[in-house]
Order: sequence, then C-alpha cells, then structure tokens
Amino acid sequence: MEVVETPVVIKPTQDSIPSFSLDLIGDDDHRTTPFFKSRSRRRRRDTWIISIFVIVHLIAFIATMIVNDCPFYSHGHCSVKSLARLSFQPLSENPLLGPSASTLDKMGALRRTLLVDHHQTWRLLRAPWLHAGFIQLIINLTGILLFGIYLEQEFGPLRIGIIYVVSAFFGTLVSALVIRDSPTVAASGAFSGLLGATLSSLLRNWNLYNNQTAALLTLLFVAVFDFMLGLLPYIDNYANIGGFISGLLLGFSLLFTPELKQVTKNKTGIHDYGERISSKLKQNLDRPVLRTVSFLLFTLLLVGFLVPVLQGANVGQYCNWCGYIDCIPSKRWSCNDVTSSCEIIMNSAELTLTCAINGKFKNFPFTNISEARTRDLCTLICP
Repeated sequence: MEVVETPVVIKPTQDSIPSFSLDLIGDDDHRTTPFFKSRSRRRRRDTWIISIFVIVHLIAFIATMIVNDCPFYSHGHCSVKSLARLSFQPLSENPLLGPSASTLDKMGALRRTLLVDHHQTWRLLRAPWLHAGFIQLIINLTGILLFGIYLEQEFGPLRIGIIYVVSAFFGTLVSALVIRDSPTVAASGAFSGLLGATLSSLLRNWNLYNNQTAALLTLLFVAVFDFMLGLLPYIDNYANIGGFISGLLLGFSLLFTPELKQVTKNKTGIHDYGERISSKLKQNLDRPVLRTVSFLLFTLLLVGFLVPVLQGANVGQYCNWCGYIDCIPSKRWSCNDVTSSCEIIMNSAELTLTCAINGKFKNFPFTNISEARTRDLCTLICP
C-alpha cells in the first residue's frame, strides 16, 4: 500500500497576532487624537471629585444669598425680586447679581482690615469657595465642569483634586499680598488652576494631538476672558493669576502619565511588545528633570508667599497701579475701599448719607439700617 504524503501549511490567522491600540507611542505613525477627547475609558461615575467641588460651590452660594436677605436688609431695593430672600443686590451695588459687600465680609471674603489688622487668617480657607455673584458662579462652574471632568478622566481624581485645592489656596495667598480694604472672593483661582493644568498637559504631550493650535487658542481665549471678568468688583484677579501659575507648575509636576488605552486580543508576545512600549513611554512622558524643576519652583513660590502673608505684609501699599489689575472703576459700579466716612442724617422716614470726602450725598427712603449696611452705602457714594 502506497502512502501519499501531503504537505500541510499552517497560516496564522489574524486573531493569533496581538493587536494593540495605543495612542501614546512616540513613533511617526502613531495615531493622534483631539486634545479635548479623553483617551481613557473612565466611566462617568469615576469623575466624582469635580462633582463634589461643584456641589460645595453651589451650597456656599445659596448660603451666602440666604445670609444676605436683600428684601430685609436692603428694604426691598433688590434685583430679581421674585427670588424673595435669594434676590440680588441692585446692579449699581453688585453688577454680578450677588450679595452686598457686608455679606461677603460675614461669609469670609478677603479684606485688608479683617485679614491683616484683625489677623483673621481663616479667611484664606473660606474665600476660595465664595462667589461674588450669580454670573461669576455660572461661568466658573461651566468652566470647572468642562475642563475639570476632562482632566479627571485623563489623569484621575487624586491628582486633579490636589491641583484644584492647592491652586485655590495659592491664588488666595497671592491675593492676600496685594489685598485692598474691600471684600474680594477667590473662587476663580481654582478654575484658573485647572486652566493652567490643562495648558501644561497640552504643552507636555504636544505631539500626541492633532489639533494643538486650536486647543491652545481655546485655552488662551478662556484665560483672557477669565482675567477680564476679574476686573469687575469683588472678584480677585490676583487669585486668578496665582491659581493659573500654580496649576501650570503642578501640571508639569503631576500630570506626567496620562491614562493609557491598551487593548489586546491575545497575550502572545505581550512581554516583548510591552518592553518596547515601556521604553517609548518613558522617553515621551517621564521627563524627570521637568517634573523636579517645576515642583521645586512651585515649592519656593508657595513658601515665598505664605511667610509674608502670615507676617501681615501688604505689597499693595507700595504699588499705586496694582489696584487696576484687580478692579477697573466705572460709573456703573464702585471699586472703592470700604469706608465709613459719611455724615448720617435721619428723620422719621428718610436717611441721608453725605460723604465727608467729596460732599456727595444720597437720600434713602428708610431709617432702620445696620452699621454694616451703612458702610456699604457710604462706599458707593464716596470716591
């Protein structure tokens, strides 16, 4: 019986070859992605830290407006009266649709007399959670959700939470060094920190994205808009500047390993392939010198601002033009320091305040008014 030998050729199927999708390999043929499209597979419920921050800001603003109680303390001279106790002060007093200056003082806003003279350092921890008005609240929370959720999906809640809180505190320190004797809040400092961290992520991983220029222009536009908003009263622009610097340096220090999206259909050869990936990721993403220098620079700045603030230093008294970075005066609102240099005349139905500096006066159709509200109104008519 003759045996016929038939050669058998085994061809590997496509499924037997490991397939990877890695957006972070530093080859010329790697796939780039849009900057604001997260590469991670984090679920919505994993982005919890930003949600907590948003809820805290909302609670703080509602509590501020309840304490403000415009219908009672301002005798019905309010904006959006349909909100009852939550209605806002007149636009001439607060163009951001928010509380009075005296209410911001009660809630923990920064002011030179209270922070420096009365040593109320606890305001450094309160001010970053306060908003000057509904307009600032909406703009801030929109930005925090857009940039914060993206960063949290990309780098995880721990690092983004650290950047958020530390940037808020650092921005408050910068503000405290040039503080004026009028209440300011620093909630935008944390948002500016997220902008700085986003910029550091873009610059550090520039070659990983296919829309770098558009993303950079978007960030610059938002940063400029945030700065312009800070020129309105009660918003501390120095907190914005400090928060942005903090977020940028901390971003270079902490955001060095974006979440990787790696999918394999078969584990054959994974060790060899993994070694090649590891070496390229180390080359592209590690950059220990940049991380170290950024962290050391931030630490020096933090100590350099914290020590003089705790000692009661005030750089603003040596800089006449520094106030214009924080608030631009207008006929529609006041950037004046809080003052009580007003002569008070009362009769049975009317209150008259006359500024002792320029002689301007204004009549008010009520007499039952607190000392704090008297200072608010006096500040509006004095230069």
